[in-house]
Amino acid sequence: MKRKILFLTGTRADYGKIKSLMKKVDNHPMFDLHVFVTGMHMLSKYGSTYSEIEKDGFINVHKYINQSSNSSMDIAFSNTILGLSNFVAELKPDLIVIHGDRLEALAGAIVGAFNNIKVAHIEGGEISGTIDESIRHAVTKFAHIHFVANMDAKKRVLQLGEKQESIYEIGSPDIDIMYSNRLPNIYEAKQRYDIVYDDYSIVMYHPVTTEVDNLNRNIKNLVSALIKSNKKYIVIYPNNDEGTDVILDEYKKLHDNPNFKIYPSIRFEYFLTLLRNSKFIIGNSSVGIREAGVYGVPTIDIGNRQQGRYNIIEESNIIHVDEDMQEIENAIHHACTLQVLPKSVFGDGSSDEKFIKVLENKKIWEKNYQKRFIDINLVSTVSNTVI
Repeated sequence: MKRKILFLTGTRADYGKIKSLMKKVDNHPMFDLHVFVTGMHMLSKYGSTYSEIEKDGFINVHKYINQSSNSSMDIAFSNTILGLSNFVAELKPDLIVIHGDRLEALAGAIVGAFNNIKVAHIEGGEISGTIDESIRHAVTKFAHIHFVANMDAKKRVLQLGEKQESIYEIGSPDIDIMYSNRLPNIYEAKQRYDIVYDDYSIVMYHPVTTEVDNLNRNIKNLVSALIKSNKKYIVIYPNNDEGTDVILDEYKKLHDNPNFKIYPSIRFEYFLTLLRNSKFIIGNSSVGIREAGVYGVPTIDIGNRQQGRYNIIEESNIIHVDEDMQEIENAIHHACTLQVLPKSVFGDGSSDEKFIKVLENKKIWEKNYQKRFIDINLVSTVSNTVI
């Protein structure tokens, strides 16, 4: 009997992170791939990106609407638990695979743990900022298998009391796609999205849920600085956290400005090509901290959302500024002159191979659902898990 592996995806971002892993599972004779699609994927406001998953050829795709465009996070969370729990009762998967720090990941971890189904967490141990960090670490405590991006993340998972033998350092799976030779070229990407700019930069700015009272002022400062710069920009919608409508309302000022092209979503492979060829990326997305550095693209990181995810001295591609219009203007001029060498601390592009090798190991399928906290003083050394 093939083992049923259920992947859960709620956003365009986490799908890009796990797609290479899904393909490995789908092509493996030992496993039967299933996908539970929910969250932003199901909202027309964000481009109904569930269709991209279907276009990628995945067959066992179950779609579930867990929210409306104005749902609060707690309601969306409870809806996800309800829908996933009912689906799991029918499917009876052997493993649930979740990624990151969104509410859908926490729902998946809880449903798995409560139903004695093993849970594998991709990219635990990261520092996220805002409420996302609390979600990520909570997921770690429910998950049974941890696939981390690097040694720093592994150390944090150990600090959370997880067993060393349950942690596998595989890198960040999106690097697999970033290093792939199957990405579209820049001409194809521009043609698909009707982009006529020779030079452009990318804007990705998300609401900070713990600072929502300041959001109206902050987004006004960003938009004013972008307009004043008189440069060309590709603007991508924010995620669907509280405050998104405030950002989208301010973006209305850009609709008739020929310097701006605004998109609810861009297909991941095309986005990577556009990122690789951009002058810089500006906003508060983790893309600026992770993917931009891999391609050597300068980043203007605004505000506190990514606070703690990088060392400003070490990350030569990142210019950090507060949400102040003049600071942002100065950073834009600086970014245009910055020369950055590509660098990755998130793996070598073989995460999918390492991931599938772990799943092939019979030991991880032994039925041991009971977890216990491992005191940090019992861990004398942090060694690499052999894969």
